[in-house]
Amino acid sequence: MRILLFLKAPRQGTVKTRLAKTLGKKSAQNIYRQLVEHQLASLPGDADLEIHFAPADAENEFKTWLGPDRLYTPQCEGDLGDRLSWAVHNAFNQGAGRVACIGADCPGLTADQFHEAENHLQSADVVVGPTIDGGYYLIAMNTYHPELFLDIPWSTSRTLEITLDKAERAHLRVHTLKTLEDVDHESDWVRLRSLINLPPQSRPRP
Repeated sequence: MRILLFLKAPRQGTVKTRLAKTLGKKSAQNIYRQLVEHQLASLPGDADLEIHFAPADAENEFKTWLGPDRLYTPQCEGDLGDRLSWAVHNAFNQGAGRVACIGADCPGLTADQFHEAENHLQSADVVVGPTIDGGYYLIAMNTYHPELFLDIPWSTSRTLEITLDKAERAHLRVHTLKTLEDVDHESDWVRLRSLINLPPQSRPRP
């Protein structure tokens, strides 16, 4: 399975902006870095990983931060649906057999969910991992389904609902993973930071 990880450059004021409202821009930046590093450490050991980054001029920042030996691809222009659609289409064109898209906001996402997704894609067309706020932390598929990224109300309580409705209309078989939580607000971080596999003294505190 090819895993497409969508990331923003860890620049103050541009990442975890809702956290920054209460914790400050520096703490939000530090938390974002921890979430990304934790997510990379939580992927399957044999993960076929592509990092899709934004903005387009940030490649050197990512190589300095996460290492030069990873595969980095700039995200295309457009909304999240455009960027997901382009990346998935490109991955299948390059010969990927299965593709999963994730971000780095969900510290509960581990290798177990990827293994479960891969197993269920033997019989399902699409696998999604819901979040409690109505979105999803993972979407995986056996082939390109552009309708799943078109006219979706991103970052709303209806993101998953509309995605599943489009899958049903396209007669796609969907398997749903367990529901997890994203880190968007200070209360989320306080509740979920224990999942971050880093020494406590390295974590920013509210």
